[in-house]
Amino acid sequence: MEHEWKTIIEPFKIKSVEPLGLTTREERHNILETAHYNLFNIRAEKVLIDLLTDSGTGAMSAAQWGGIMVGDESYAGARSYYNFENEIKDLTGFAEVIPVHQGRAAEKILFTVIGGKGRYIIANSHFDTTRANVEFSGAAAVDFPVKEALDFDKPAPFKGNADVAAMERFIKEKGAKNIPLAVMTVTNNSLGGQPVSMENLKAVQELCRRHGIPMFLDCARFAENAYFIKLREKGYAQCPVREIAQEMFELADGTWMSAKKDALVNIGGFLALNNRDWSAKARQLLILTEGFNTYGGLAGRDLEAIAIGLREVLEESYLQYRIRSSAYLGEGLLKHGVPIINPPGGHGVYVNAKKFLPHIKPENFPAQALACALYLEGGIRSVEIGTLMFGKRDKNGRFQAAPMELVRLAIPRRVYTQSHIDYVIEVFGLLAKNPAGIKGLEVVEAPEILPHFTARLKPAEQAA
Repeated sequence: MEHEWKTIIEPFKIKSVEPLGLTTREERHNILETAHYNLFNIRAEKVLIDLLTDSGTGAMSAAQWGGIMVGDESYAGARSYYNFENEIKDLTGFAEVIPVHQGRAAEKILFTVIGGKGRYIIANSHFDTTRANVEFSGAAAVDFPVKEALDFDKPAPFKGNADVAAMERFIKEKGAKNIPLAVMTVTNNSLGGQPVSMENLKAVQELCRRHGIPMFLDCARFAENAYFIKLREKGYAQCPVREIAQEMFELADGTWMSAKKDALVNIGGFLALNNRDWSAKARQLLILTEGFNTYGGLAGRDLEAIAIGLREVLEESYLQYRIRSSAYLGEGLLKHGVPIINPPGGHGVYVNAKKFLPHIKPENFPAQALACALYLEGGIRSVEIGTLMFGKRDKNGRFQAAPMELVRLAIPRRVYTQSHIDYVIEVFGLLAKNPAGIKGLEVVEAPEILPHFTARLKPAEQAA
């Protein structure tokens, strides 16, 4: 009888390494000032552990690097494109496959085709680039999270679900003709990387079918979502993860993906659907802005790596390690009294900065202040998901409070070991000893669209 080991190990060997960016606290203080307290402005070599994003920051496998070497770089009709197309068709079942350089390009193309003033895109939750591309088209992005998603302390298995009843009320109020698309983000990034149940996907699909509204998946982290279904939803414990993922896609009318997440690559994405009218219009925009239909802004080598990654990501030994890594970080933070969205999500842990730093007002960006403190003390880079990212402006340009103040610790795939995560936990333990010592920030300047990427800030006590 096979012994069931308690220790879950990284299911890979390390074949190539690069040095980490060691700095002193004094150096990091100066770096923060120079970066205007925006972690996107910090050079990567000055970061010790980079949890800014899991997008495009993972390590590729030996098989993927082998694919890089045999990539077909023909401008049109490259063999690598057909390998890419076949893998996506087999996984998703969609007839039309359009390559793009990353997920937001698919969003820009799709919402240019179907968006526009007076229209609404409904979702469990839109992420930042999705919302920005919807709104840039003139449409409105409207979220319908379930109530338990906003109770960060109380665990629930599927906090990424959509509130189907609220969605239906909105459809009846605005009229289905004004709602060209419903989006289910799997996993739900903006609300903690939380999974969506198959039951909820079926309920949203049925609602959309009755009202004649197509449903698409934003499937950047589809494999993580499928594995959560296997772990948590009745009737799926014995199902292979690939079959669960295929069932998810069968419920949808289309999907788009940033392949930089669950395709385990550094660049790439796709839009896949069955609607030939939409796909024809999308391909016209693709050629205008991305490239020809069979490369879409990607090299052939990248198409090969994506095709391989879409197979590797569904290996259950990998997914077991991946989901356990996030849980391990979350458990460590909770031991230090650091409040998080509980349970931890698939691709990382979200710290509740509003609860951790109650002395900082929303207009002084508590989540951004915590992210800066984490870098100052430990050289760890994270990202704010709060008022800076999602806050609306008043008529004077001042930020209005977002409903949540989170710091996302996104774990790159196949990059860090348990000792790296132990260090992150230790740094948070130091911050937890004196959270009142962390001061708020104020904006010096910030653009209207996606301000968190390029905003300049300063400590609030330096205000004139």
